[in-house]
Amino acid sequence: MNNISRRSGLVAVLASALVPAAVLADAKSDFEATMSHDGLEKISIKGIDVAYAKPGATLAGYNRVQIDPVEVAFRKDWDPTKTGSQFKLTAEDRENIRTGVATLVHEEFVKALESKSSYKVVQAAGADVLRVRINILNLYVNAPDTKSAGRSRTYTVSAGEMSMFAELFDSESGEPLARIVDRREGRSSGMMQISGKVENTGQARDIASSWARILRDGLDRAHGIGKK
Repeated sequence: MNNISRRSGLVAVLASALVPAAVLADAKSDFEATMSHDGLEKISIKGIDVAYAKPGATLAGYNRVQIDPVEVAFRKDWDPTKTGSQFKLTAEDRENIRTGVATLVHEEFVKALESKSSYKVVQAAGADVLRVRINILNLYVNAPDTKSAGRSRTYTVSAGEMSMFAELFDSESGEPLARIVDRREGRSSGMMQISGKVENTGQARDIASSWARILRDGLDRAHGIGKK
């Protein structure tokens, strides 16, 4: 199996395991096998649901970060209507949402790494370059707003949810250092609130920013993330 096929299979297993079926023993077993298949072992990272790392791995030698283009996939049962109407989203609408989320996640990681730290985001591999690959899985937008203007209003408890599957590699050797999965929901006050493009984007940025800060904090501490 080539690397592309293997990775596609890995992402598919994770996506299915991150929905309610994950409570089933078989799904849990597949998930754990997928996360640890190349020798990575389960560890604890504050603020992250599940993390695996190479025993003895450290981020201390990495001063620059290479971020692959972010991949985004919707939850399988997501089939909404346009906000304020009974019409389903078009393929173009769905693609605009998908690429929009991919862009904002990438932007938040770059911002977190470069704005308050000395890390540089680069495009090429190098001896001190950490490669980060991010997949957004099971994206679910409660009230997708495809209009630039309008009078219709939709009320929801939160904007929706998404999960991140991230992998950290040594950029030169391709050696896997860590594998991380985390699920987040949009902010919820417990009360109905207006939803729209601005609100949805803002909540998605908040989630992406929180993930990015965890990566930056890990680099700041530069401790052995898989050390026994």
